Amino acid sequence: MQVEDLITVSFEGLRRHRSRSVLTTLGIMIGVGSVILMVSIGSSFERWILDQMEQFGNNVFEIHAKGLQEVGKDTLTITFGDYEAIKELRTVTSVAPAIFLGEQVTYGNEEIAPLVMGTTKEIFVNWSFEASEGRLLTDADESGARSVVVLGSQAAEDLFPYESPVGKRVTIGARKFTVVGVMGSLGSPLTAMMDSSAFIPFTVAKSITGRTRYIDYIALKSTTSIDLAQADLTSLLRQRHNIDNPEDDPDKDDFYARSVEQSMEVVTAVTMGITIFLGLIAGISLLVGGVGIMNIMLVSVSERTQEIGLRKAVGAKKNDILFQFLLEAIVLTLIGGLIGIAGGIGIGYVLYLIASQLLGGFSYALSINAILLAIGMAVSTGLIFGLYPAQKAANLSPMEAMRWE
Repeated sequence: MQVEDLITVSFEGLRRHRSRSVLTTLGIMIGVGSVILMVSIGSSFERWILDQMEQFGNNVFEIHAKGLQEVGKDTLTITFGDYEAIKELRTVTSVAPAIFLGEQVTYGNEEIAPLVMGTTKEIFVNWSFEASEGRLLTDADESGARSVVVLGSQAAEDLFPYESPVGKRVTIGARKFTVVGVMGSLGSPLTAMMDSSAFIPFTVAKSITGRTRYIDYIALKSTTSIDLAQADLTSLLRQRHNIDNPEDDPDKDDFYARSVEQSMEVVTAVTMGITIFLGLIAGISLLVGGVGIMNIMLVSVSERTQEIGLRKAVGAKKNDILFQFLLEAIVLTLIGGLIGIAGGIGIGYVLYLIASQLLGGFSYALSINAILLAIGMAVSTGLIFGLYPAQKAANLSPMEAMRWE
């Protein structure tokens, strides 16, 4: 038989059983659509997270004790001496220390519990923060230990819903502070903590907490390559903390010295793993759909046994029958796959519109590779699960098939 004859006969067989064909492709539609949807959602969230992190700059480093992220580890390992020594490194600049205060901030009857951070003006440079009202912290605030505070946009809105906070006096703990500025809104759930923060001079934070040795956090920028700055920071802190680590095992360190770029790589790896996992879970429905195709094709072979015998009797070869039924299975899965792709993209786009309203700045990331993979999976499903029914049809004896009732 010619290829076009095989295609014509295959489509005619599918046309005669429309309802069965639609039900057969349903599993493939759901499976392929689920794969596209899960992969697009995972890629979109990955892109959204990375976009939020990129606003801080790739050459920004964060240094803090492991205890801030790992339960059971000491939260106080970074010292004032570490801070002074890091400032002397030529591979870094704009070094900003920070002490965190667990204090309430009140104004009149309003009270909030923000992250109160004692730091220097360099923190705003490192994080690319700007003032929407008033000003940010200055060297004069630091050297004069002035009782001034810069509020995050959300903290300012919570304390002063109907008036400008600049120039007002708020209470942090037991001490009065003058609001000198308000940060511009970062407008992202990932940076919501910063919008709800309050920043006071580092010298004032030391006085309030009575800290004489340890600080909580250091933010800085690299002046050269990130790898070189990373090596300098790690070597310096290991030397100062008496950590013998010739095999460069991060688990032996009592600190984290990580750039935003390195954090983005971690996020990419984690989200990629989650996306693959979700895609594999969704792909299980393809297996179910494949079993359905095999069962339906076996039923089709049984119903068309006499047809197969007649065609063999008039000269159809074994390969003709094999390719006819195999082609029917592939066509079923391919049609279901294409409909599933369209459905997955459509549902994903609707979810993107909803996420854009809730999260802001959310972009829809549609992977072409995922679409090609889904099409390949659909065709492969047709080949794998259609092969046995096709072989069964091809192996029928013409005489036995003609006598089949």
